[in-house]
Amino acid sequence: MKKVNIGIIGCGNISPIYFEAGQKFDILNIVACADLDLEKAQEMAKRYNVPKACSVDDILADLEVEIIINLTIPAAHADIHRKALEAGKHSYGEKPLAIEVDDAKSLIRLAEEKGLRLGSAPDTFLGGGLQTARKLIDDGWIGAPIAATAFMTHEGPEIFHPGPDFLYQYGAGPMFDMGPYYLTALIHLIGSIQRVTGSTATPVKERMVKNGPDYGRTFPVETPTHIAGVLDFENGAVATLVTSFDVKGSKHPFHIEIHGTDGSMVVPDPNTFDGPVYVKKSHHKAFIEVPLTHGFTENSRGLGVLDMAYAIQNEREHRATGKLALHVLEAIHGFHIASNNEKHYHMTTKVEKPTAFPLDQPVNGLKG
Repeated sequence: MKKVNIGIIGCGNISPIYFEAGQKFDILNIVACADLDLEKAQEMAKRYNVPKACSVDDILADLEVEIIINLTIPAAHADIHRKALEAGKHSYGEKPLAIEVDDAKSLIRLAEEKGLRLGSAPDTFLGGGLQTARKLIDDGWIGAPIAATAFMTHEGPEIFHPGPDFLYQYGAGPMFDMGPYYLTALIHLIGSIQRVTGSTATPVKERMVKNGPDYGRTFPVETPTHIAGVLDFENGAVATLVTSFDVKGSKHPFHIEIHGTDGSMVVPDPNTFDGPVYVKKSHHKAFIEVPLTHGFTENSRGLGVLDMAYAIQNEREHRATGKLALHVLEAIHGFHIASNNEKHYHMTTKVEKPTAFPLDQPVNGLKG
């Protein structure tokens, strides 16, 4: 396969794993990187042997670059995606696709008009753990899915992040930040969401940085930090999803449970690519661990870009699509809208489950 030239915009905390993807995955060739702080781009270019560090305008004008990886802050996601598409480049970015649903819809229209690809993290659903869970469900191990539960609760990112302010602004918070992992996994395993409801709360109005050089600095909270949501899927399944930055301790693990007509499954933390996966049939006394059927079990962020690159060359749809990210984004807003309006929110978008990976994928590339 011909290598696909990649340009990275945004050289912050998440960027190293994407630079590593250029060294790990066979057809990704990172040729340039950019950041508002040029020194950051130059540092990453030197560390990962990237030929060019430049401004955002320069990377968008670079005719060599075919796919932009958008690693900017959430508030800038839509703008950078739009500029990349207008420059004639495919665009893949960190979640969320945009902060506002209307912006996400306009990006999808623009990509379609220009015949370009638009994609978004998370791509953890392409890892060995969630692909194994998908195969077991598709093969009928637990029957038809009828219910699911998922919890992501902790004290908040200020305990480990040196600059957590942006995670408490509008368009962030636990549901915007971590909800995409859980919602994408649930859609991948169960299907499209029909309606959602939820309750939100912001019990602490001011937070304090507890890590790094700014330890002790306080900042305001501008978004709900505890969200309890219920999802009704088109196939009739009902799921509970709780995300919170207000829980000091919990025995709820970060995994997902899927319950079906013939059994139950424990799906691994959707913020990871690995297992384990457990299944309990109705006649079993306990859960049994199922060996993983698929690869990509290490930290494989960038796998969605790899799939997009192969999809472009093979003229097929990639899996971590803009439409999938839009459906996730609408559900996230739906929880907040339902809480504010005190009634169910009915989804306006639909999405097909992404195509599952075949069993015999190579570990550094894809078969198609």
